[in-house]
Amino acid sequence: MIEKPYFDISADQMRFAVFCTGALAERLCIREEKMFDMLENNNIFKDYIFDLYDILHTQSQEYIVDDIIDFMKTKGIVL
Repeated sequence: MIEKPYFDISADQMRFAVFCTGALAERLCIREEKMFDMLENNNIFKDYIFDLYDILHTQSQEYIVDDIIDFMKTKGIVL
């Protein structure tokens, strides 16, 4: 079965994903393009950022970045 990526994502969720990508890239001192690829290739957008959007978008930037980094570490992603 072929998944249809991001067809059910709202504009607010997409803006939030862009915000998360930029904030993570800044914290980790890497290019946004590399950060996007890391998030996309490891399903962080789908499995975390979009799934938990309702909770995450109400938090501070520092909390969001820390939380996503912790999630990435639990998935074994080397930062």
